[in-house]
Amino acid sequence: MAVERVAVIDPAAGASGDMFLGALVECGLGADWLTDLPRRLALDDQVRIIVEPVDRAGIRATKVRVLVDGAEEVPSAHSHDGHHHHGPHRHVREILERIAAAEITPTTRDAACRTFELLAEAEGRVHGKPARSVSLHEVGAWDAVVDIVGTLEGFERLGVDRITTRPVSLGSGWVEAAHGSLAVPAPATSILLEGLEVLTGGPVEGEAVTPTGAALLRVLSEGPPPEGWRPIAQGWGAGSRNPRGYANALRLWIGEAVAEAARVEVVVADMDDLPLEYLEPLREGLTAAGAVDVQAWAVQMKKGRTGLRVEAVCAPDRAEAVSEAFFRHGTTAGVRRQSMERRVLARREMVVLLDGAPIRVKVLDGPDGPRFKPEYDDVTAHARRSQVPALAVAQQAHDLARTAFRQGLTEEQQ
Repeated sequence: MAVERVAVIDPAAGASGDMFLGALVECGLGADWLTDLPRRLALDDQVRIIVEPVDRAGIRATKVRVLVDGAEEVPSAHSHDGHHHHGPHRHVREILERIAAAEITPTTRDAACRTFELLAEAEGRVHGKPARSVSLHEVGAWDAVVDIVGTLEGFERLGVDRITTRPVSLGSGWVEAAHGSLAVPAPATSILLEGLEVLTGGPVEGEAVTPTGAALLRVLSEGPPPEGWRPIAQGWGAGSRNPRGYANALRLWIGEAVAEAARVEVVVADMDDLPLEYLEPLREGLTAAGAVDVQAWAVQMKKGRTGLRVEAVCAPDRAEAVSEAFFRHGTTAGVRRQSMERRVLARREMVVLLDGAPIRVKVLDGPDGPRFKPEYDDVTAHARRSQVPALAVAQQAHDLARTAFRQGLTEEQQ
């Protein structure tokens, strides 16, 4: 099974559109796709993007500046990211039409439209108006469109399997808005934060999370990070201000989910009317729903009937989908669920070439050294092509992996 790649957003100093963009650039995406975005939004005659390294409390970060008609919004004393967007108010319909015509993928387009719909709904609740009649003043300028579309496109380009977020900082004090001074978080921002885990206190004075940042978190986040994950890359996206007391930057981690020790759900069903030839389609359906392991064995059921007990192990957030898969692909009228601890060896994946064909091999960190397990599907596929017994193919792949692993250790020592 491939290792799940996760993005972990760390908004301990808050979140805003430009902070997201800077962090994405630092996480390996570079800047070319971003500086080309105004053209793809048909805004290249009005908007220009500058990407530059900056210092935030001694930490190197990337600052993304979005210039509209050659100028950038000037941060106020209370602004976290400098984007108050006191320029032209834009109706949400105009923004959605611009996004619909842009050269972006359907995934990014749908997410961007959802983000602006959330912003309009929040503004509508604040002012007592229908969402579709709202003019977005705080986030209605073209630089906010670039922030939102760019952030969503950047995460799509990362190619991660899941986007998660740690608690978001609220900040403190007051912020200047189009209608006057507002307590932090501003009303629309507080609405957009509903459902997210937040932090109070901390060093941030003023607005820590902007309406744009809150809306992006709502659309992007699939919940908190997994219990176990292994960071492999990170980037810092800078806000506009540079206070002395803390790093005004959003950190973005790219990591791999690990299952060495985690809580799991075990979903179980007993069936005495499932034809045995349909056990494999049930197993496939459970796996597609998120089960990491599926087992079945014979049981004695009521009235002397012989049946099957099928047990699926999954992450807690996939238990509902796995339960639904039991009903969809099996014949059971009910399932049982139990939470328990699952502990496995740390693992990673390598690829070896056998007669030019790639074969994936899991490397398990055993107590007495590494263990190598060639992937069954790759082994059997190669056995069919080469007319070599699958067991022999597995042994050859195992030996190649062990040799390559040892050579890698020797090279690291040198």
